[in-house]
Amino acid sequence: MGINQEGSTGTTHFGFEEVATHDKAGRVGDVFHSVATRYDVMNDLMSLGAHRLWKRFAVAQSGVHSGDWVLDVAGGTGDLAWLLAARAGVGGRVVLSDINDSMLAEGRRRLLDRGGAGNFSYLQTDAENLAFADDRFHCVTIGFGLRNVTNIDRALAAMYRVLRPGGRVVILEFSKPVLRSLSKLYDAYSFAVIPRIGRFVANDEASYRYLVESIRRHPDQRTLETKMQAVGFERTRYFNLSGGIVAVHVGFKL
Repeated sequence: MGINQEGSTGTTHFGFEEVATHDKAGRVGDVFHSVATRYDVMNDLMSLGAHRLWKRFAVAQSGVHSGDWVLDVAGGTGDLAWLLAARAGVGGRVVLSDINDSMLAEGRRRLLDRGGAGNFSYLQTDAENLAFADDRFHCVTIGFGLRNVTNIDRALAAMYRVLRPGGRVVILEFSKPVLRSLSKLYDAYSFAVIPRIGRFVANDEASYRYLVESIRRHPDQRTLETKMQAVGFERTRYFNLSGGIVAVHVGFKL
């Protein structure tokens, strides 16, 4: 479900605010406890439904086949897990994980309501310290969650560790628009409109202001790809969606 810019002072960012590194996880947790029940409604409103297309594109890059084991990190309300399960089939397994128990409970409820049961598992675990054995999964995904972890490098390394050789990671995340004109429009919409939607729909303007700010602190496309390579991922590439507002990064453990 930011990233760690931890320095010698032991601080990192929480949106545009600098906070003690050890405080960030709790602050982010409070955000997602607050928004869990309205998370999907807000996603539809904020993206005008485009998030569903972005998620389908990400899953199309997963290479998941029938019988595969898949881990969806920071899986939230289960949208990616549901699409991945259709590919893994009854002989496969999709593990929905999240550090936030409110989000994980909402994801489990939604997947059960959709009729998902047999090939799903659920586990509350930290993206930086994934509670799985090495070389366990054919594919690891994370959708709109990487920017919220405290230490992005540790999270990437953890995902690399639990992948089987030949497996791939798929990262779906907000990124940097490639056109200056689009960037200006996107900023205007993000800062002027999204927090107001959060106030009226979710009764929580502050959480959605944080989410908007966290996007601006996330690494750009090339920087994230470089971080992936630094922990061992190979054959990395990324795809810009909606003019770079969102990017899908893919890498392999060879």
